[in-house]
Amino acid sequence: MFRYELRQKVCDIGGIKVGGQPGDYPPLLLASMFQKGDVLLENRKERKFDRAKAKERILEMERLAQETGVPGMVAMVANTPDEMKTYIDFFVSVSDMPFAIDVWVQKTRLGVARYIAEQGLQDRLLYNSITPWDSDNEAQVAELKQLGIKHVIVQVFDMEDKLSTGRVKSLKKMLSLVEKGNFESVMVDTSAMNLPAISLSLAANYLIKKEFGLPVGFAPSNGSYMWRKTAKEKDRYMFPAIDAALHGICAIASDFLFYGPITGSSRVFPAVATASSMLATLAYEETSLLPKGNHPLNLLFPDVVAEFEKERGGK
Repeated sequence: MFRYELRQKVCDIGGIKVGGQPGDYPPLLLASMFQKGDVLLENRKERKFDRAKAKERILEMERLAQETGVPGMVAMVANTPDEMKTYIDFFVSVSDMPFAIDVWVQKTRLGVARYIAEQGLQDRLLYNSITPWDSDNEAQVAELKQLGIKHVIVQVFDMEDKLSTGRVKSLKKMLSLVEKGNFESVMVDTSAMNLPAISLSLAANYLIKKEFGLPVGFAPSNGSYMWRKTAKEKDRYMFPAIDAALHGICAIASDFLFYGPITGSSRVFPAVATASSMLATLAYEETSLLPKGNHPLNLLFPDVVAEFEKERGGK
């Protein structure tokens, strides 16, 4: 039930492991910074933002990752390559962690990739993403390969089949092209469109891991923050609980999750750590294998792990 017959790919992005069999690794959590409405931004056109507060938020996320065993990464949002240069230069000055970019327009995305290659930061970049809506994916993949970009996310969606099966069809169409890039890491974003439809992304995650063995995930925050935006004022107090619960549920069948603004770190990391510990326990019951290293189960529940090891040793 909690094991795929197909060998599962494990990506290594700057020491962060993503993918594998359920329970092996907790999902990578990606936080947005400098997105529209981010209170850190003082003047986007003039590239002004609260640098002290931005550093504080990055370090808080890194602390939560260390304490919970759930890896974290910042995904920076920008409208132009020049704007993104400012954010990248800032990030690498305050953190040694890998990072992601979150850019919708292909031309802008490639411009950012060129700058990253110029700076020799290819090992630390998670390129987000190659999409079905891009104007020329063949040229995009070719340039990324030439630039030495190593880690990419492929977003999948089918406008004619919006169910989980459509996402699998979309991946099949894109995969032969993406494979020409010889990327070290290929992760699949199964496109969360709204909160109820997140179940379709979860189903697609299962189907894709079963057939292709690739790391899968999406952005549950697309659903939770959309709900908050449309909710009545009297109902918005429920948002933190909804958001945390949603990410905990999604962690059971995902290798990575975009969780929205970095301000949500304090609720999302514990929720995902809890879910990951439960999943690892379920996997243990089936396989008698326990996760290694700084997994949430080992960090947060060492007494439980000790009992499991004692029981296993007695069999």
